[in-house]
Amino acid sequence: MERSFIARNPSILIFLACLAGFTLIVTMLSESFGAGIIGTSFLKTLGKTLCLCLVAIAMDLVWGYCGILSLGHFAFFGLGGYMIGMWLMFERTKGIVMTSLAEADIPPTPQEIQDAIGTQIFGVVGGSDIPWVWAFADSLTLQLALVIIIPGLLALIFGWLAFRSRVTGVYLSILTQAMTLALSLYLFQNESGLRGNNGLSGLQNVPGWEAIPQSTVSLWMFWASALALGLGYVLVAWIVSGKFGSVVRGIRDDEARVRFLGYSVEGYKLFIFTVTAIIAAIAGTLYYPQAGIINPGEIATSASIYLAVWVAIGGRARIYGAVIGAALVSLLSTWFTGGQAPNVPLGFYTIQWVDWWLVLLGLSFVFVTLFAPKGIGGLVDKFAKGEAK
Repeated sequence: MERSFIARNPSILIFLACLAGFTLIVTMLSESFGAGIIGTSFLKTLGKTLCLCLVAIAMDLVWGYCGILSLGHFAFFGLGGYMIGMWLMFERTKGIVMTSLAEADIPPTPQEIQDAIGTQIFGVVGGSDIPWVWAFADSLTLQLALVIIIPGLLALIFGWLAFRSRVTGVYLSILTQAMTLALSLYLFQNESGLRGNNGLSGLQNVPGWEAIPQSTVSLWMFWASALALGLGYVLVAWIVSGKFGSVVRGIRDDEARVRFLGYSVEGYKLFIFTVTAIIAAIAGTLYYPQAGIINPGEIATSASIYLAVWVAIGGRARIYGAVIGAALVSLLSTWFTGGQAPNVPLGFYTIQWVDWWLVLLGLSFVFVTLFAPKGIGGLVDKFAKGEAK
């Protein structure tokens, strides 16, 4: 008798229980609904960390399970942020403009309102006209649809061109990195219609929620991030289970043999690449309203490399490993680079972690690669097997 999906994946219930418990504890300790031990700033950090865990799961699926080392998935993460950021910024600016023009003696025309909105948003780059890419910025429904359509379509086109040409290995990684670099350089230009290097700001101010305290808004965003992470975990676990998951792992281990057996390798890889791009975009959609700002620097190629490091440290082909790696490195990065970690005086030199954090991260990656190739998740597996005995 075939076992159920949950029976074949007991880690799902364990993960969801841990996530639910963590969410409940944070809620009880938050300023809005609890003891106020966790401040709004740190609550946003925790919410952003959950979003990074979600994009790490996507990276683990495409790399750890399918064997595609993509160095461009943070580009999809950033695109999701830009899509929701356009709506947030447009609606917030529209509210400010309408309040200001309401005091005028003569009611403003729709064109005057549009011109005022354009000046407010694009005056910083010397413009006043609203670019065509903002055509749907006044509709939350359409912008949320674009969160899926734009990154998904980009991944579909890029993947189809790359996979049908049978580009693999390091060459494919270089191509994904080139895609990310090209997108980043394009967004840096004022002509992109997304305010160039200035990016989109004020994203923490959700239209319609102006009267709600930031502590409450931050908690709601934290809940949304936790829900998305839980659903993403279940989705990825379902994808890698059963026959489909076996074929995906087979492509990672021996692509030529899987193709010889008659499977459409390109189709499987294209599906995984596109789905993970959409997951990454959804994570970015939840991340940047908590961060408050997004600019082209967020899509730099180094960000996608960090993403690969998180998964490697947490443990490839272990969904919970990707979560552990992303959460651990993200929180440690906040601690070290935020000036909270104490400096280490050596007499002749003082180690300032703000400057040395990347060195420490790089050494950690080298250590894991040499001495713990299965990452932290591998150590968890070994401990669990030992307990089972």
